[in-house]
Amino acid sequence: MPYDVLPIAERREFLYSWRMEIRKDHNLSKLNTFGVSANAKFFVKIANEADLGKLFNAPEFKKNKKLFLGGGSNVLFTKDFDGLVILNKLKGIEVLSEDSESVIIRCMGGEIWHDLVVFTVERGLWGIENLALIPGTVGAAPMQNIGAYGADLKNTLLNVEAFEISTGQKKIFTKEECELGYRDSIFKNKLKDRYFIFAITLKLSKKEKKNLTYKVLQEHLEKNKIKVKNSKHISDAVVDIRRSKLPDPKVIGNAGSFFKNVFVKPAELKKLQETYPDIPYFEEDEIIKIPTGWLIEQAGWKGKKAGNVGVHEKQALVLVNHGGAKGEEILILANKIIADVKEKFGLELMPEVNLI
Repeated sequence: MPYDVLPIAERREFLYSWRMEIRKDHNLSKLNTFGVSANAKFFVKIANEADLGKLFNAPEFKKNKKLFLGGGSNVLFTKDFDGLVILNKLKGIEVLSEDSESVIIRCMGGEIWHDLVVFTVERGLWGIENLALIPGTVGAAPMQNIGAYGADLKNTLLNVEAFEISTGQKKIFTKEECELGYRDSIFKNKLKDRYFIFAITLKLSKKEKKNLTYKVLQEHLEKNKIKVKNSKHISDAVVDIRRSKLPDPKVIGNAGSFFKNVFVKPAELKKLQETYPDIPYFEEDEIIKIPTGWLIEQAGWKGKKAGNVGVHEKQALVLVNHGGAKGEEILILANKIIADVKEKFGLELMPEVNLI
């Protein structure tokens, strides 16, 4: 199948049929994976770059604070949003160039991230297979510098295309200019709320580049006697692992990992080991990472329920909405967990989810 053939029909859902319409008092409960109810003062979907031009000239855009929303998988609405919510439905994947070793792919920000992974592994490309089934859209990927199972987006990212919200001017950020860190980027810090990411460009390999450094992935492949012969074998394994550990947001509201993992200095680790000799940790490029899920579990929160909210029974990093929860209930739970981990270990947990 040629690279420019898109097998996923949903990509064209809004491309030709959608007429941009700004709505008032729009409920967002179906647009966030926690499933919490919150209203936007104004709401609009954008389906193509022409919509962006119209949107930048709309009075609702100029006069209100703005929130760009993708899959809603990394956001917690703790209250109504008193401004304009823009739902990114920009679709399309195209091959810009290729040679004997690599392929350069441009993908619009409204694409579902996992659909992009499927697109690449079906064509035998290597680079993002370890990032399979990460929830959310492509536009959110560089903002978070998404990563999983030993891989990060920064390993394949070439550039990010974005519009400056205040001027409507287009800017292309190189990977270096994005200042990608652990679940972090310039778009979450110095340039927070200043740019809307509408496309990214990746460089993927035609040649085999297996990344099997992550222990859980290794164990899964060995247990199931899987010999990795292509990138799809890895993405399928990652999908199986994630589905076995993480709840489906369509069944129970959640946003995946609510907290970031914790990083400590060697001296801090040594001190912790005096009290907790079995504390797990990982060393990556002279950085020591402690799994936050373990900390939360040791603090006694794994599987606990508090009213309409709780901590998932299989993965302590995941906070869940058991039904009918308000965003502030989830935030209260998160703050209790942060306080307990701080008291027990002296470590500060940081939310990975964006709090609105």
